[in-house]
Parts: sequence; C-alpha cells; structure tokens
Amino acid sequence: MGPKKDQVRKVCLEGLRFCKWLLYSGATGLLVGAVAAAFLIGIDWATGLREARPWILFLLPLGGVAIVLLYRLSGMEKDQGTNLVLVAVREAQPVRLRTAPLIFLATILTHLVGGSAGREGAALQLGGSLGAWLGRVVRLDAKDRRVMVMCGMSAAFSALFGAPLTAALFSMEVVSVGVMYYAALVPCTVAALTAFQVAQALGLHLISPAYAAGPAAALSPLTMVQAAALGFLCALVSILFCKVMHTAPKVYARFLPNPLLRAAAGGALVLLLTVLVGSQDFNGAGDGVIRRMLAGETIPAAFLLKILFTALTLGAGFRGGEIVPALFTGAAFGTLAGPLLGLPHGFSGALGMAAVFCGATNCPLTSMMLSFELFGGEGMPLYGLCCGVSYMLSGYYGLYSEQKIVYSKFRTKWVDKKAE
Repeated sequence: MGPKKDQVRKVCLEGLRFCKWLLYSGATGLLVGAVAAAFLIGIDWATGLREARPWILFLLPLGGVAIVLLYRLSGMEKDQGTNLVLVAVREAQPVRLRTAPLIFLATILTHLVGGSAGREGAALQLGGSLGAWLGRVVRLDAKDRRVMVMCGMSAAFSALFGAPLTAALFSMEVVSVGVMYYAALVPCTVAALTAFQVAQALGLHLISPAYAAGPAAALSPLTMVQAAALGFLCALVSILFCKVMHTAPKVYARFLPNPLLRAAAGGALVLLLTVLVGSQDFNGAGDGVIRRMLAGETIPAAFLLKILFTALTLGAGFRGGEIVPALFTGAAFGTLAGPLLGLPHGFSGALGMAAVFCGATNCPLTSMMLSFELFGGEGMPLYGLCCGVSYMLSGYYGLYSEQKIVYSKFRTKWVDKKAE
C-alpha cells in the first residue's frame, strides 16, 4: 500500500502544479496582454502623429536626451535591455518592476520622434519585468520566477505581434541556444494565447495571416537549391546586422563619452539621414514598408539603410527593439536577392524575413513557427530549409550578447559560449 500511496501523492502534487501554472500563466497573460496591447496602441498613435506632422522629426535630438534623462532619473542608466531579461531566465537574476514603465514610455517616445526601432525587443523587457513582479507577489521560488519571466515575455510578444505560438517558443529558445526550457511549455503557451485573445478583444490582430506574401514556390530540387542559396545570403546579412548593432554603441561611446551628447548627436544623425533619403520609410518600425515590399515593390538599398538607421538610433541610447528592423532588413534583402535566384518576389521577401530573423536570434524553431503564423502554411518546407541554412551559417553571432550558445551548430558538441 505504501508505494501506491506515494504514487497517488505524486499524481496529486503534479495535478496541483499543473493547476497552479494554469492560474499563474493565465493571470500573466491577462495583465501583460492588456499592458502590451496599450503599448502597441501607443506606438501606433505615436507613429500616426509623426507621419501626419513631419516636423516632429526635428525633435529627434531632444527625444534622445529626454530618454537618457528618464533612465538616469530612475537609476537605470546602465540598464542592459533585453540582455537583462535573458540573464533573469538563465541565472534567476532579479528584474526590476520599473523596467516596464520605462521601456513603455521610452519606446513610444522613440517612435514619436522618428527613431528607427522595433517594438518586440521592448516587449520582452516589458513582459519579463511584469512576469518577474508577479512571481515575487505570489512568493514563488527562484526557479518558478524564471518561468514567470518567460511567461511575461511570451505574453507581451504575443500581444504585440499577434503570433502566440511563435511567442511561446521564442521565450524558451532564445535564452540558451541548443537547450529548450520545456518545463515552461504549458505556462508560456497559456500566457501567450491569453494575451493574444486580450489583444484581439481590444481590436488588434484580427486579420490572419498577418502578411500577404503572394504564392509560394512549389517544393522541387530546384527550389530547394534556390531557398538554400537565399538562406546562405541571409546568414551573411544577419551577421552584418548583428555586427553593426554591436559596433554602433562602442563607436558612439569612444567619440562621445557623455550619454546626453551621444543621444543628441545620434538623433541629429538620424534626422540628417532622413532628410537625405527624402522619406520616413526608415524611421519607426517600418511595418508599412514591409507590406509594400511583399506586395511587389523593390527598394535596392533598403536593407543597408535600415541597418544604418537602426544602429544609429539604438546605439545612441534610444529605446526599442531590434526584431522588426531585422524583419524589415530580411524583407528588403529577400525581395532584392530572391527574384535574382528565380524565386517569386513576395515569397522571397517572406523567406528573407524568416531567415534573417533566424540568423540574428539563433532561434530556428521560432523562425519556422513565425513563418507559419505570419504567412500561412504554404511553402513551409522551403521556409524550414532557408531558416536552417541561415541558422547554421550565421555562426555564433547574435543580437543579444547575453545569449548562451550551449551546443555547437556544426557538431554534436557542447561549446557553452556567449553570442558574439
């Protein structure tokens, strides 16, 4: 009778843990989903206001200074951004609640004045800090608080991007390349799905799939070679993207050690570049330009310009994310290179978006799920091949310096090194 009682006790405890995580992850999805939806609405408002009143762009230097002062007054001037959230998951480091309102306000201000930045990277910080706060409120231990941080990341990413399964996978895959945090699968999925439904209830993400990329190429030996070739080229672009993002703040710091001067100069450079380009295509996240390119437009230098705009913005101290700029870069490069390889234009842009994202984040499963949720299921084998090649050939470069590469991309070998 003793062993049977122990088995019953274990089953009951596992059932209680399951119910506990349904409750906690659902609550995280509700809270973070509502905040992230408000965040997206705020970014859309800021973008619309800037596009309607182009003179706001001339406030770029002041906007940069305001953001640096905001973080300084809050005692968060040396905030590591998304890297801090990755460390919180891997090593159970604390994440301050003040991170949430700071990144909320700073990212909206960046978009308002015309800085080139995304929103999903900011969402990881927003959701991670709120998830960590909830974990402290309910007095979870250090290990369970790590799962709560991942739940918050998933919920915020889902509410902002409208891709709940991608969001659930991303928070489990991005922290340590080669190791998936499977214990967080159900909590992250519940949090992401709940947040997605909160966003939909507020009128967001009602169209599926999110992007129209045109017909996909049929699977054949020729299209496999074409997709693999595009994946190789996208790996090179992702390396360039990561290197420029990491180099920009170092160059700024070398020539302008004062953070306030750095922010003002960065704003002035983005403003000057905008005037030279003659449009606002590369300010903000650029979602509208992505849709134009997938619909048939080719902008030859767009992928290089977006990298430059984003590096000048984020390197100077503005706040936001790198993910949508990476998607923009991929769409621009894909629509340029894909047709030269013989692939359909819109499909090439979609492949480029997924492959550059994959090479920059080192998240192949997330990238494949992103392809499915953004573009539908057509052409999935070619998305998988293109992303796989980009993942393998992008080496150990990555957007996040605190991302750990646990296993080699080339051999079944433990390497345990940080992304370059």
